[in-house]
Amino acid sequence: MRVLVVGGGGREHALAWGLARSPQVDEVVAAPGNVGIASIARIEPVAADDLDGQVALAAREHPDLVVVGPEAPLVEGLADRLRADGHRVFGPSGAAARIEGSKAFAKEVMARRGVPTARAGAFDDAGKAVAFLDELGGIGVVKADGLAAGKGVTVATDRASAVVAIEECLAGAFGEAGRTVLVEEMLEGPEVSVFGVTDGNGNCVLLDAASDHKRIGDGDTGPNTGGMGAYSPVPRLDQETATQVLDTVIAPVVDELRPYVGVLFVGLMLTADGPKVLEFNCRFGDPETQSILPLLEGDFAAALAAAGRASTSAGRLRSSTVRSQPPRRSRGRC
Repeated sequence: MRVLVVGGGGREHALAWGLARSPQVDEVVAAPGNVGIASIARIEPVAADDLDGQVALAAREHPDLVVVGPEAPLVEGLADRLRADGHRVFGPSGAAARIEGSKAFAKEVMARRGVPTARAGAFDDAGKAVAFLDELGGIGVVKADGLAAGKGVTVATDRASAVVAIEECLAGAFGEAGRTVLVEEMLEGPEVSVFGVTDGNGNCVLLDAASDHKRIGDGDTGPNTGGMGAYSPVPRLDQETATQVLDTVIAPVVDELRPYVGVLFVGLMLTADGPKVLEFNCRFGDPETQSILPLLEGDFAAALAAAGRASTSAGRLRSSTVRSQPPRRSRGRC
């Protein structure tokens, strides 16, 4: 089996490494890849966000599976274009990837499905956003609605910094991503990232969870980033809570976005009232993937290929295909 990995960061290096370990994989091609990935895969100089280039590359290479790493090409519809050309793809459609592409849309999905999350409002007017902030007690989390590479979030512990974050976002600090701003209730508790691999037919496998270090400075200080490092497993997330997340979060959201093929990454806050969703991502996390893949047992490539065959019964994903160490199995369907 030949696999094309789209992307060129640490996440894609981990994905290429995990795929190359499979006895079913003869070659991994990474586009654009990087110097490190070149030690385990053939690299092709096509940017991840060059959709035309990626489609042309897939047409030349005839991969048996395409694994799309970053969120931007997924939101822009790369998986749709590749599937239209007959390729097997691990990654959701552009419509389903909107779960990450718009935080306001994600809140709408959660409201429809009764998924536990923080109270929030979406605004394109600073005055209305500040008024809602005051309803929350003058503190909250301010988020650019669209994709901002993990940097469009301000955790504001005082009103003044929250107001500045709202005004800067709507003034263009994050470009198109910040045309709408989300003002959200501040939750308290440890953060955890949970990953569900799903095949579009209602089958889901939970991988091990991870936690990342978001703040840029030592001692958990400074602004948020896309992640300054990660660790896995996460002892504070027990099997009972993981199963609860599968049943009350991943399953209803995947059903709402069906057919969802790929991984649904759930950012959670473990509050005193139970787990609540902070965000959804439509792809594997970076840096979390670098922590969870070395823990996996089984054939990672076979699991992703099975998920990619979403339209056939032969593609039904089984929890025995890949599992974490220690073993964690999904209890049902999603």
